[in-house]
Amino acid sequence: MLYRSLVYLIGMFINFFGVALLINATLGAGFWTSFFIGVSDHLGYTVGFWYGAFQLLIIFINAKLMKQLPEVRAVVPVVLESLILDFWLEIVFGNVDLSTAPYLVQVLTLLTGVAVIGLGVAIYILPQFPRAPVDQLFLAVSHRFNLSIQAGQTLVAVIMTSLALAIGGPVGLGTLAPMLFLGPVIQLCYTRAYPLYYRIHPQGEKVYQESYQ
Repeated sequence: MLYRSLVYLIGMFINFFGVALLINATLGAGFWTSFFIGVSDHLGYTVGFWYGAFQLLIIFINAKLMKQLPEVRAVVPVVLESLILDFWLEIVFGNVDLSTAPYLVQVLTLLTGVAVIGLGVAIYILPQFPRAPVDQLFLAVSHRFNLSIQAGQTLVAVIMTSLALAIGGPVGLGTLAPMLFLGPVIQLCYTRAYPLYYRIHPQGEKVYQESYQ
């Protein structure tokens, strides 16, 4: 349990470090974050607050797609992710401003953010703990419509980008890049991380073999 919990938290922190990089590149936020920034600009409160509030709604959307009861346990990652997001944005990157940085620096920051987000998501879905509703959503969409993880992620990205644009969120290159590349990055990282995760698991090969049964 300790091993799984550690991997889960590491993945979360990596993911939202990437989100913070993407936002601070000032070339537009990711498709989810752009929507939450737009809501925050209109209604106040932090981005993390709205990230958590909307995820509570998404819990019920996921339940409908999966034809299951709402996953109450998903409230835990909602709270964790909201706090971690505000930790990166309000504390670590609170005084960072790349709006006047060279364009190349902004682009490199953006691309690094996309790669880091993909790695983080791939890591923290490995322990199979309750997933944050926004990440469970693309898995639920993939399951419901018989799509690959990549296709499910891309479909969700297109929908959220449209909503963010409608409410005046910071849609731009930083939104387009995750929409196009995040799905493949998650797929690639998950494929590579899966056997490694079980290889260094405390119960080793036994758990790895059971995961295929």
